[in-house]
Formats: sequence, C-alpha cells, structure tokens
Amino acid sequence: MTPEITGRTAAEIVASVRELIERGSLRPGDALPSVRTLADGLGVNRNTAVAAYRQLTQAGLVMTLGRGGTRVADRSPVAQEGFAPDSVLRDVATGNPDPDLIPDPSTALAGAAGLRVLYGEPVIDPGLERWADAWMRADLAPADMRLTVTSGAGDAVERLLAQALVRDDGVALEDPCFLTSIHTVRVGGYRAVPVPVDDEGMTVAGLRAALAQGVRAVVSTPRAQNPTGVSLSERRARELRAVLRDHPFVLVIEDDHFSMLSRAPFRSLIGPDHRRWALVRSVSKFLGPDMCLAVTASDPDTAERLAMRLTPGTTWVSHLLQRLALALVTDPAVTAGIARAGAHYADRNRVFAELLSERGVPATAGDGLNLWVALPVPAREVSDRLMRRGWLARTGDEFSLGTVPASHRLRLTVHDLDDAEAERLAADITTAVAAAGGELRSV
Repeated sequence: MTPEITGRTAAEIVASVRELIERGSLRPGDALPSVRTLADGLGVNRNTAVAAYRQLTQAGLVMTLGRGGTRVADRSPVAQEGFAPDSVLRDVATGNPDPDLIPDPSTALAGAAGLRVLYGEPVIDPGLERWADAWMRADLAPADMRLTVTSGAGDAVERLLAQALVRDDGVALEDPCFLTSIHTVRVGGYRAVPVPVDDEGMTVAGLRAALAQGVRAVVSTPRAQNPTGVSLSERRARELRAVLRDHPFVLVIEDDHFSMLSRAPFRSLIGPDHRRWALVRSVSKFLGPDMCLAVTASDPDTAERLAMRLTPGTTWVSHLLQRLALALVTDPAVTAGIARAGAHYADRNRVFAELLSERGVPATAGDGLNLWVALPVPAREVSDRLMRRGWLARTGDEFSLGTVPASHRLRLTVHDLDDAEAERLAADITTAVAAAGGELRSV
C-alpha cells in the first residue's frame, strides 16, 4: 500500500513526497501512483501532478522508468573499481593496471617543471595540444574538431552529459556496463537505457530501441569494453553509424580508455556528418590512475559547452601535469614500455583463459585488463567458495543493467598473478564450479 500523498499544488505534493521519503514511509524502489491516479486521487489538474513529478525528478528524489512507472530513487552507492579495503584475500577483482608496468615519472617530472602559469593563459599546454591533435584526429571522421583537457575520463563524461542533458533524460549505456558510467548516470539523475553488448560490441537492435525511447546521449567503449573485453568489429561499427545517421544531434561519447595499450584497431560510431560527438582518451591505464588527465576531442559546439562546464570549478588541469604527460608519451623508452605492457596484459589473460578452458570452464580472452568468464552455475556461488580458498572475485551482477544475463559471469583481473598463482586460481575456480553443481566441459 503506497503511503498517502497529499497536496493541492505542485509544491505541496512535492513537500508531501519529500516528507514521506525522509520519514522512511517511501523507500528506494517504491512505486509512486501514475500521474492520472495521483491527479484523480487528489482532485487536482493532471498538469499539477506532472509538474510535481518533474520537480521531484529534477531534485533526484524519484526517477521515471518509462513503462516501469515513477519510483523513489535509489541512492545506494554503485560498486567502484580498485582494491577492496581491509581484505586479507588475494584480490582478483581490482580492474587495476600492474604498478610495475606504470612508467616512472621522476626524470620527466624534472623536465616538466619550471614554467610559471598564470590566470588567463591558454588552458591547454601548447605542446600537449599539438601532440593530442594528431593522436585524436588520426581516428576521427569529422574534420572540424576541438580539444579539451579534463581531470580524467570520468570527469570528462560527467561534464559532457551535464552540458547536454537535464535530469531524467535518457542515456544509452552498454549492458553489461563500466561501473563508472553507471555511477555517473545515476548521480546525474539521468535515465540509463541499456543496450546489449555481444561479441562484436553494442548491438544494432539495442541502439535502435534506445533511440526509439528518446535517449539524448550514447556512451560507448569502442575497444576493450569493460567488463567484456569486446571491441567493435568493422561491420558492427558501420551498422551503428548507419543507425546514428538519422540522429545527428544525439550526443555520442566514445570512451577509448585502453587506447595506447589496446591490441584492437579503433573503430568509431561517429560518422563524418554527426553533429554532437566526443572522443575521450585518458592516460590512466598506461601512465597510472594517479595521472588524472584525459583529452577530449569534440565538435566545436560541444567543446564550447564543455569549457563552460569547467569554468565554475577547476578551470584547467594543472599545466605541470599536462607537461609531465606530454614528456612521457613522447619518450621513446616510455612508449616502448607501454607497448610491452599491452602485450603483457594480452598474454597473461590469454594464458589464464587457456588454463580455465583446459580444466573444463571454456574462456576466451578479449582486450583490456580483465577477463569476462562465463560459468555454468551462478557466479555468486562460485565467488563465495573462492573466498573460502583465499580469493576475492567480482561477479557480473555488479555490471548488469538488466538486458544481458550476467549472474553467471565473473570478471577477473589476473594479469599480475605469477604462473603458480594462476594455476591455483584456475584450479580453485573449476573446483568451485563442480562443487556448486556445474558441469565441466572437456575441450
């Protein structure tokens, strides 16, 4: 039974719902009456109920789920990447790069220091701008491009969505999805519209369905999709561009997070005539997560709006950090090390996938830092049994938006395991699968 909502004006209805939420009478996920039912029950005009629900949505108190109705917003935190705090278990759920493969910035830092930067000077270091222009332009079809530097890819995506959307606008997200994207959309009060991902990337039917629901933005990972490791095929990228051709003003954001480490070619959703677009490339995977810097290439209008979003807060990213990043990515020894790191991640993931397959749990290594492993039993059961054997793994449910079953998936970060540890984890996974009643398949 829904608690009674009262009020004769939109403001009174908003105050009533807010009070019910604060008192705990309405809890996250609880359904609110439809606009018609609420208006009839209170004896008010339908437009009054619509205005009240709009205000509640804009305040982040409720969310509209299309046919799912209007529900109290869930404010619980989304799982995040990184080491689990205070755990004595061997953590194979981190999503982190190998710290031993992150370049030492000491020498480059000494060379990057010295230049004093004052208010009013260009926000992008000229040297970084020249390098980044060539880096981004090589993979983009649109000729007119502008660059923006932000404090990491998450910062860029958050600001890109904020400059284009209002609360309750729909955002097409890959399903399963990168945890930071889920968190960004939820905190922004937008409506996540899942688009299934298969072996070739975001599906055409899924994107068409999302566009039919009126999404205002699409967030895509063209290669090394997290958690699946999938990269767009040339055919799929071409088909998706064809679908988007009829929606030139939908903001397309491509997060090429693995860029310089990737073993896959870059294939874009952004066609030559698309009007609202952004390609975001962070340096965190190959220069380290503490290098909070990302370069965004976008159409001029989006770049201008993005710059406006930067103005109220951190107007620019430290020029010291920009020059440090430039010094590293233009150092032949560092770029050779980045190439070796990319090969290492690919090789270790391949080896572990083979270890699992040999033991009856077929697995294939995609691109990226992680493995996305299908299990014949619920992943939660396997994860619980692995904990008893000293391992901390991450189940697929955390990445799921609901359209693609993920309850039988594990996402594993195994590239920093030595051979003996890898053998032991593979054996423990197969033992856990068998103990949970799963059938092991011979290859």
